[in-house]
Amino acid sequence: MSVFVDKNSRVIFQGFTGGHATFHAQDALNTGTTVVGGVTPGKGGTTHLGLPVFDTMAEAVAATGADVVGVFVPPPFSADAMMEAIDAGIRVIVNIADGVPIHDMVKLQSYRAGRDALVIGPNTPGIITPGECKVGIMPSNIYKKGNVGIVSRSGTLNYEATEQLTDLGLGVSTSVGIGGDPVNGMDFVTVLKAFENDPETEIVVMIGEIGGPQEVAAARWAKANMKKPVIGFVAGIAAPPGRRMGHAGAIISGEADTAKAKMDAMEELGLYVARNPAHIGLAVQRAMKENGI
Repeated sequence: MSVFVDKNSRVIFQGFTGGHATFHAQDALNTGTTVVGGVTPGKGGTTHLGLPVFDTMAEAVAATGADVVGVFVPPPFSADAMMEAIDAGIRVIVNIADGVPIHDMVKLQSYRAGRDALVIGPNTPGIITPGECKVGIMPSNIYKKGNVGIVSRSGTLNYEATEQLTDLGLGVSTSVGIGGDPVNGMDFVTVLKAFENDPETEIVVMIGEIGGPQEVAAARWAKANMKKPVIGFVAGIAAPPGRRMGHAGAIISGEADTAKAKMDAMEELGLYVARNPAHIGLAVQRAMKENGI
């Protein structure tokens, strides 16, 4: 098993014939992902990477049975692309775009209310279940199959934690980048719930950032609902208040938004906390040893 995507996922790419989508669709194919085609308006009826191209998501889903989409569409048109995917019946939507207008995401959240579609991102590196399915821009070669679930707001720290695990001989069940924007489709708690219910995931790494309350809310949920150990880290220990750091959502607006405050709260709630990003792998090792994993 895995969470959200697996070997049975059938993946479509929106913006398929563009340079970025082409590169990452090819990498997905190389890693065993079942990519069944793509959508580029005006190019329907052609082929790309040996796969069919469609004008609309509705045509693509009807012809291929796709249930997962990687959205490689410029930010101003990104929300419309996701709504088109929702209307077509897509189950998991992975949006890579950085800079999607906040009001577009608010509109999207309202649009998908009451529907089954899960939105990962925007501003996400994507999701990967090693050896089964990759939808995103992460370097797939560093991900090895294992029992550690990873959920992160930061793409680069996701990769850093993964490489540390690989160097220690450990592997990943599924890695999810929820994205660093203020309004995202998927939050930490949604992913933690999935990991708690996944028999292949025995331990979880949660990587947060300054800005917003969701890391502490997730830690509180984990304390009340999870039997599996969780390792927490929050980036931005030296970030000054009021200045955006990298991601649109990474901005300290109050004392509770600082990295230190969040990690203190995580520790009080029973998480294993790595205070230094270089120690995430070691914290996983310690938690595994103490929990007999």
